[in-house]
Amino acid sequence: MIVASAGKKPKIHPSAYVAPNATVSGDVTIGEGCAVLYGAVLTAEGAPLEIGARTVVMENAVLKSSGGKAMRFPLRVGDECILGPGAYLVGCTVESGAFIAAGAKVFNGAVVGSGVSVALGGIVHVGTRIPAGGHVAMQHIAFGDPAVIYPPERAEEVHARLRFFEDVFNLEASDDVRARAAKAYAAFLRSFHATDTPLASAERSGSAPKPRRSGEKPPPAQVADVEGVVDAMMLELREMERRREEALRKRRRDP
Repeated sequence: MIVASAGKKPKIHPSAYVAPNATVSGDVTIGEGCAVLYGAVLTAEGAPLEIGARTVVMENAVLKSSGGKAMRFPLRVGDECILGPGAYLVGCTVESGAFIAAGAKVFNGAVVGSGVSVALGGIVHVGTRIPAGGHVAMQHIAFGDPAVIYPPERAEEVHARLRFFEDVFNLEASDDVRARAAKAYAAFLRSFHATDTPLASAERSGSAPKPRRSGEKPPPAQVADVEGVVDAMMLELREMERRREEALRKRRRDP
C-alpha cells in the first residue's frame, strides 16, 4: 500500500520493486534498483525517510522516521544495504554497504558506518556511532560514541546509562514518564495520520499505466530482476554467516 501522509507522497524509482502488501507512507524516497519485500513498513512521521540505490528491505522489516516541534529523527539508508527480516530501524543513519540482520534494531540518532554488520538480534542503541567496518555480534548491544559492544548479560548496565525518554521524547525522567510519553505520542500519531490517503498505482507513479490486451501477460523483467536480487542476497547472507562462524572459531582457538 502506498500512502500519502501529511501532504507528502512517496517517491519510488521506476526500477524499484515494492511488494503488494508492503506499506510505504509519506515523505519516503526509494532509490534505483531497490527491493522492498512482503510485509515491510516504511513510514515517515515528521521527517524524511530515504533508501539508497540497490538496497534490499526484507520481509516484515519496519523503518520509521520521526519528528515533532522540538526534535527530528530522519532515517537514511545508503546504497547496497541489506535490512533483514523483522529488522527495526527508527530515526537513524545506515551508511552504504551495511548489513542489518534479521531481528536487529537500530534506534534514534544512531549512525551505522559503511560496511558495518549487525548480526541476528543485535541492538544499536540511541545516539550510538559504529565506525565503518565494525561488527555487532548476535544479540549484543552497541552503545556510545564511538560504540562499545556489550554482551547480553550486561544489558542492565547499558539501560542504567540510557536517557531514552529525554533523548527520544524530550521528556524529563520521572515516575510517570512512560505514561506521559504514551499520551503525547498517541496524540501526535492521531493528528499526523488523520488525513492519510492510500494512492492508486497511477497516482503514485505519476502517469496512468498502459492498458494490456486481454490475455496478454505482464512483462517478466520485474519478476526476474527481483528473483535475481533475492538469490544473490541469500548467497551473500550464507557467505557472511560462514565467515563470521570461522572468525568466532578462530577467536576461541586463539584467545
